[in-house]
Amino acid sequence: MGAGQKWSLALGLVLLGLLKVVPTFAAESESVIVPASQDNVQRLEIIVDSYSFAPNRFVVKKDIPVELILKSATWIVPHNFVLKSPEAGIRIEEEIGPGETTIVRFTPTRVGEFRFSCTKKLLLFPSHEALGMVGTLVVAQ
Repeated sequence: MGAGQKWSLALGLVLLGLLKVVPTFAAESESVIVPASQDNVQRLEIIVDSYSFAPNRFVVKKDIPVELILKSATWIVPHNFVLKSPEAGIRIEEEIGPGETTIVRFTPTRVGEFRFSCTKKLLLFPSHEALGMVGTLVVAQ
């Protein structure tokens, strides 16, 4: 085995070891209740980091506009925000570039709990979603 192959094998083992640790940091947080502002919009800033959304569980009210400000804390890895719930009339798939901010706007029309995630994937590695980069939108009456 040549030096290049040994280096590749060692790097692969280190990355594999890190991937096993990462999901332990993706525990679900307590629910954040998003209040409506003076202009009747429910605004929330979400930090998008390596394999996590913070907060990753939040509550909004039905039929009131929502604005999510997605701020990437990473400088190399791109992410996205995917929330697809046809039964609730929600279909969001927005890219979040490294170090960038993306704003998502929608109005929830159905009460329930809806899953969101980052579906990005690097080559042969598990997707960010598989590594715990998921969350829950709770729509209350």
